[in-house]
Amino acid sequence: MAAQAEYLEEQAPDRTAAADDVLPRAGKEASIVPADSISGRALLAVIAIMTFLATLTLGAVVLVRSVAGDWQSAVAREVTIQLRPSEQRDIEADIRKAVALAQATPGIAAVRPYTKEESARLLEPWLGSGLELGELPVPRLIVVRVAAAEPDFTTLRKQLAEIPGATLDDHRGFVDRMRAMARTAVVLGLGVLLLVLAAAMMSVMFATRGAMSTNRQIIEVLHVVGAKEGFIASEFQRHFLLLGLKGGAIGGGTAMVMFALAGITSDWFKGSAGESQIAVLFGNLSLGAEGYGAIIGLIVLVAAVTAGTSRLTVHRTLKALE
Repeated sequence: MAAQAEYLEEQAPDRTAAADDVLPRAGKEASIVPADSISGRALLAVIAIMTFLATLTLGAVVLVRSVAGDWQSAVAREVTIQLRPSEQRDIEADIRKAVALAQATPGIAAVRPYTKEESARLLEPWLGSGLELGELPVPRLIVVRVAAAEPDFTTLRKQLAEIPGATLDDHRGFVDRMRAMARTAVVLGLGVLLLVLAAAMMSVMFATRGAMSTNRQIIEVLHVVGAKEGFIASEFQRHFLLLGLKGGAIGGGTAMVMFALAGITSDWFKGSAGESQIAVLFGNLSLGAEGYGAIIGLIVLVAAVTAGTSRLTVHRTLKALE
């Protein structure tokens, strides 16, 4: 206590002025950290921008998972039987036999053979329209829709082996590749999200140290007269928590508005060729309740990370003063 009193007497002119500045503000329940400053506004903009980027990444991850799930479900519901034409065989008879084998297999819901014209029409996106494909050995396709129970593809494949040129494609390789691509996209998105949060933590650390350096005299006086570290840390934590919530709400809210506008825009073009292509690739561009709930959770997480980082930085800085 004697050392503290001696320190206060030596620093009386400066510390008294600092304390006089604190007391009126304390009477108004003001924070130790200035509520509005240039550095605070800059940090608010940084948090808003980082939250915006993180929200876009999170929304993209949600869309990728949703679209990949829809693709896998659609592909898994159908298998394809392909028959290559041969001059020595009656292709129509082979198709009827393959259809009968598929219909007799348990777990098959429906079987639809494509006509020669329909099979040729599938090549138009690559070869163009108006071509005479009669001289080309265009394979004939049979689309088999799978019921809830998984059919016995092994037995069906053995039976189809009796028909020359007939093959069964259950699309498992395509589904596996699609699943791997979706996982990779999700992992990359989460990695970007973690990098953004790490950058936000570093920004908050530098901002906290800058605020403590600016208010160093006030903090030293409070520390010397016996103010607990928790009190000082809570002041900074409250300030940066509000800053994080405000910046997160600005950035996350802007991204939510963008996703909502994208969903509304996609609804305007329903029925067009462009809309059907976009729907195949990206779904309906709607995040749904799950996606918007995840964004709200991200905003809260950004605020919590901001407040927690500030509190930890204050504790470490105060321990260095002891």
